[in-house]
Amino acid sequence: MSASSPAHLHKCTDATIVPGKTTIHFTITDKVGALDECLTAIKAMNISLTRIESRPSKTSEFDYEFFVDFEAATSKQVLEVSKSLEAISKQVHVVGTGGVAGAASTDIPDSTPWFPRKMVDLDTFADKVLEMGEELDADHPGAKDAVYRARRSEITKIAKTYKTGQPIPHVEYTAVEKETWTTVFNKLITMFPNYACREHQYVFPLLIQNCGYGPDNIPQLDGVSKFLKDCTGFTLRPVMGLLTSRDFLNGLAFRVFHSTQYIRHHSKPLYTPEPDVCHELLGHVPLFANPDFADFSQEIGLASLGASDDDIERLATIYWFTVEFGICRQGDQLRAYGAGLLSSFGELEYCLSDKPEVRPFEPSKVAQQKYPITEYQPVYFVAESFKDAQMRVREFANSLSRPFSVRYNAYTESIEILDSKEKVLRYAQSIKTDMLTLVDALGRLA
Repeated sequence: MSASSPAHLHKCTDATIVPGKTTIHFTITDKVGALDECLTAIKAMNISLTRIESRPSKTSEFDYEFFVDFEAATSKQVLEVSKSLEAISKQVHVVGTGGVAGAASTDIPDSTPWFPRKMVDLDTFADKVLEMGEELDADHPGAKDAVYRARRSEITKIAKTYKTGQPIPHVEYTAVEKETWTTVFNKLITMFPNYACREHQYVFPLLIQNCGYGPDNIPQLDGVSKFLKDCTGFTLRPVMGLLTSRDFLNGLAFRVFHSTQYIRHHSKPLYTPEPDVCHELLGHVPLFANPDFADFSQEIGLASLGASDDDIERLATIYWFTVEFGICRQGDQLRAYGAGLLSSFGELEYCLSDKPEVRPFEPSKVAQQKYPITEYQPVYFVAESFKDAQMRVREFANSLSRPFSVRYNAYTESIEILDSKEKVLRYAQSIKTDMLTLVDALGRLA
């Protein structure tokens, strides 16, 4: 597995929510004293601001957009601030109120869970791990190894202090850690030719050539991340341990994959109860260099933004049966593309045998499928292609209880919520420009 495991934006009562965390987005016309008037209204509510940002408006008018963050005590407090701003600004939206004390569905009718709007917002996930990382379960192979536990703690500090935009600090792996990697690497590369999908096999030699992949060297996340950035725009981000499904999937919307840096315990090199650097680098990374797979993964991430808890569970299940344990059809054969398979010697062989049940990939059915996490999967789903899987996930996402659309702006590394006519028209204009470029290119090839 990887390091993871009804929505509506509405004027004045919009919300994307984390307990207490609230963002108010409002637009003001360019005039003297306009911002001061708005901030005075907010301060009058006895609210402590944690961040304020301003941007040019995406409308055709010369307005300014502001994003103000604060910790809300109650939903009543949020509504009071929202109503006070309505009188002196326009297009007021509240982003984040549903988990606030005293909030009820009748208080803020169209609320959704909070989600990151900018790449830097992923920094808030740094120490929000569910398990593993520094702490180990009693049945973990390294639970009673004080040296291993101390080493894990040392490595996870990198993820805890890492900030967006920084180079990923290198880990000087020990001889014991390298020996564990060697065992895993040498075993898996003998299996890839017969079991891994062609996209994985195509990229793997490039990782050897460009990122230092080899039996005697554990690649550094920073170099691998730069390679992926050049290939598909995906990047790696160090993580302490298992994130919530929501946080992990939200990261994919930004083409960010949260990756561990520590390695499994040396006493059982062919087994790990959790994601580790072997799983991430040998299972996940090769596919993130493939454009179609990258698009597919981001599609799941975008669908998770502002999704309800139930929909997050459905999307996480789809992720489980694709990115982690997916198989695909290539010609007249089946091949593995899920990282949980590509980094597991036993299940990689088992999944393509006649023992498990194999079904076609239909997201609405996959999302309802129960699965074990401590044994081989009894059922696998077959994707005809990554592009086909992406289109199917997009259709599934359109059926979720989220009547607003989002897009990722790669130029600003931010999420745009298409909740107004002006924003949709602006998006349409960018598509029109791309279409003109496409038509011109096709004309030159004729």
